[in-house]
Amino acid sequence: MPDSQRSYFYHNDREIPKLAHIEESIHIAVPPTLIDQIWSEVDRWHLWDPDTKQARLNGPFAAGTQGRIVPNKGMGIAMLVTERTAGRSFTVEGYIPLFRIHFEHTVAAVDGGAEVVHRVWFTGALAFLFGPGVAKQVRQGLPKTMRSLKAYAEKRHATRHDGEVDGVKATTA
Repeated sequence: MPDSQRSYFYHNDREIPKLAHIEESIHIAVPPTLIDQIWSEVDRWHLWDPDTKQARLNGPFAAGTQGRIVPNKGMGIAMLVTERTAGRSFTVEGYIPLFRIHFEHTVAAVDGGAEVVHRVWFTGALAFLFGPGVAKQVRQGLPKTMRSLKAYAEKRHATRHDGEVDGVKATTA
């Protein structure tokens, strides 16, 4: 395909072909701060992400922290937090030699709650080989993940507003 017909998006001033870019967004009726709190609980990602079996970081939820993510299907891979702006966004990169999968998450306040966007793209010398197969799985799974995050966040928000915090009845003396 000639460059004039290609479609690109840009991340950190790098041109990424749209063919290797997947994006989903959803409105969630909770404050953006709750979404950010849910994201920061990395060891609990499996509670709202049906494609994640386990996730952990070897330090704080901050740029530069390494960890590991194990999908429900497939082998665990190393991950790195490459960007973190508290209350607004984070990006993690899963990597194996010569192939990287980038997961960008953003949240913004909108009327009635939060607009959440998840973007996924692939880089590396082997992206042409692994990218199409992984992209197919991501395209199938990401809408379910977003709906699951919505249900989890809205239930958690409702629970907190019904006198409970994280499943424990709050009492006042």
